[in-house]
Amino acid sequence: MLRKFYTLMSLVLIVSFALAACGSPATEVPAVVNEPASTEAPAAPATEAPASAEPVTITWWHITTKDPGLSDWQKMADDYMAAHPNVTIEITVLENEAFKTKLTTVMQSGEVPDIFQSWGGGTFNQQVEAGLLKDITAELAADSAWKDSFAPGALGVYSYAGANYGVPWDMGMVGFWYNKALFEQAGIANPPATWTEFLDAVKALKAAGITPISIGEGDKWPGMHFWNYLATRSCGQAKFEAAMARTGSFTDPCFIEAGTKLQELLALEPFQDGFLGATHDDMQAAFGNGKAAMELSGQWAPSTSAANSADQKGVGENLGLFGFPGLEGGAGDAGDVVGGGNGFAIGKDAEPEAIDFVKYLTSVENQTIIAVNGSGIPVVKGSETGLVDPNMLQVQQTFAAAQYFQLYYDQFLPPATGSVLNDSVQGLFAGTLTPEQVAQAVEDSVAAEIK
Repeated sequence: MLRKFYTLMSLVLIVSFALAACGSPATEVPAVVNEPASTEAPAAPATEAPASAEPVTITWWHITTKDPGLSDWQKMADDYMAAHPNVTIEITVLENEAFKTKLTTVMQSGEVPDIFQSWGGGTFNQQVEAGLLKDITAELAADSAWKDSFAPGALGVYSYAGANYGVPWDMGMVGFWYNKALFEQAGIANPPATWTEFLDAVKALKAAGITPISIGEGDKWPGMHFWNYLATRSCGQAKFEAAMARTGSFTDPCFIEAGTKLQELLALEPFQDGFLGATHDDMQAAFGNGKAAMELSGQWAPSTSAANSADQKGVGENLGLFGFPGLEGGAGDAGDVVGGGNGFAIGKDAEPEAIDFVKYLTSVENQTIIAVNGSGIPVVKGSETGLVDPNMLQVQQTFAAAQYFQLYYDQFLPPATGSVLNDSVQGLFAGTLTPEQVAQAVEDSVAAEIK
């Protein structure tokens, strides 16, 4: 049963991100971009609550720890509470890894937040199976305008067995963000298109005395993105799906090649000092402060690297983006992308007011605010007009053009396997595991988890 589910899920993702990206044609990219402010997009009007409404407390956990997103979420909550005096919204803001740890603990106790950050995928599916999430299919059906406002495929990422247990608010992809000024300083005229060219660029940056790449491998998942992309380039869609369907294996030579290619990069010592213990915020700060020329990160990188930089401005006009390089001889296409998005999962005990608040958060007005401030790439139809940053438009257009979109492996795979993958890839970065051992660890976990 699980084999069929993961095969189907892979097909859904290919369609979902193509549909999620249908809003903004390339001709809309502006020639000049000014720094946006949240006041440029009006807040959505919140429906007034009846005077006799009973008091309700909504618990909301999210991972947006920096502005502008942090303040945007708070203002939306404040505006909703002002319009609904009977509602109190208790917000818990946690860094990514702390969130995962704390959520696991409360899930085990059965005390689930009413609204919380979700990436969909294997963990989300297990939460549904455990009865920890609320089916909101009826609420979506009852408000067709809300349901139809989402790109169908993006909404499908937060469904399981035909029912919705959450909704998306952002979708995008992982790519290489780079500092154009540092590339020029190192004599690199164009972003690398192939793995060989990428390694040559790393060597050129090192020769110029520039740290090529910042990474937060203390959090494990930033390094997983390298192995994930290399596996996607080496194996292609067919071999990954075969491994998931159990007609193939994660010990296939192409998955081992992902590790050997990563070792080629590691041999060049391309990362900042202390990278094995650095956090994701450390990684963003190093890049935002101009201390590293590149970082492999998602659509959140422009705002997060700026927020973590000393001047709160980050790389500024020197910021650029290029896709993960193609792998010579690999089965995967150079245009295939890895990524995902963010959504709101609804806890099993959530009151109707919690669902109404999520409806408010995902209104076209509030989604436009997210787009204008560069906090994410919106998924609600009409809000794409807020995407004024050419880098964000490039992200959207790149994943829209991809023939194959792969959800982050550590989210797509069963949760236990995602943890094994992150741990094993960290071992590869540390030099304590071989490419063969990484592939075998993933294979052993998948074999145990998918029957």
